[in-house]
Amino acid sequence: MFRSPSRLPEDARARIADTLNASLADGLDLQLQVKVAHWNLKGPRFPGLHPLFDTFATGLTVHNDTIAERVVTLGGRAYGTANHVAKSSRLPVYPPETARDVDHALLLAERFESYLQGVQTARTVAGEHADADTVDLLTRVVTECEKNAWMLRASLEG
Repeated sequence: MFRSPSRLPEDARARIADTLNASLADGLDLQLQVKVAHWNLKGPRFPGLHPLFDTFATGLTVHNDTIAERVVTLGGRAYGTANHVAKSSRLPVYPPETARDVDHALLLAERFESYLQGVQTARTVAGEHADADTVDLLTRVVTECEKNAWMLRASLEG
């Protein structure tokens, strides 16, 4: 661990950084899966879903950057190369032949929900170590990603 302005003990910072790096790998994978859906989308819901997917990808870019910077602030290293993400992501592989709009919406809803499980675990670890700043950061991620999953599920109803 590197020197940090955080007053948390080094072992706590290391544990939090590890869980944040796991969420970062998932988040980078999800960001790319959303872009794949954005690029390959076909069907009558295209006009609404195409820009929505782009909005999701942009939001994930911001969250991933914030999570990575929190890891480094705590004295850790942020890992986010394509090779690291491919080895570390806990998300299911995105089926490359998917084209139908409703199939993309369902797959992304499932992946947002999977991503949320990892972020919520990281938030719990941060809370156990009394790292209110990381808890706050991850609460913002959870709030937005829960909304995204809801929007995807809502597009499938009716």
